Amino acid sequence: MPDSQHTIIDVHVLLVRGDELLLIRRRGDYGGGMWHLPSGKLDAGESLPAAATREAAEEVGVLVYPADLRHVHTVHVANSGPAPRLGVFFEARRWSGEPHNREPDKCSAVEWFPLDNLPDDVIPYPLAGIRAYRNGDSFGLLGWPAPQRPMLV
Repeated sequence: MPDSQHTIIDVHVLLVRGDELLLIRRRGDYGGGMWHLPSGKLDAGESLPAAATREAAEEVGVLVYPADLRHVHTVHVANSGPAPRLGVFFEARRWSGEPHNREPDKCSAVEWFPLDNLPDDVIPYPLAGIRAYRNGDSFGLLGWPAPQRPMLV
């Protein structure tokens, strides 16, 4: 069980083709039946770009070179499991291969959607990163109490 004092680091890959975004439909307990981005946890000793390229290959069978990744957003997430998460989102507009479902036990579909017309059932965590990407926001919070301004004495 994760220690709630530590933060899990996730990478998310936004594969963008023109004005379309690739989403995968999840199976299982977390978000089953809902849409998500190719993503996963950072492995020990792995860089963020290496993790993003690994996840893209494992989940949708495309080869993305780290140099073709652009960091577009980071979100600090609370209440998405037993430990806080730090989600790092990368945009990729170049890759080799045609995206397809490489993990049918975890994913039931792989589809392209217009960035301005995403399905209603995208999991809130990746949706926060997608919205921030579209708005040009580099950092966000999800699930944390609203920050309070310090009182001056």
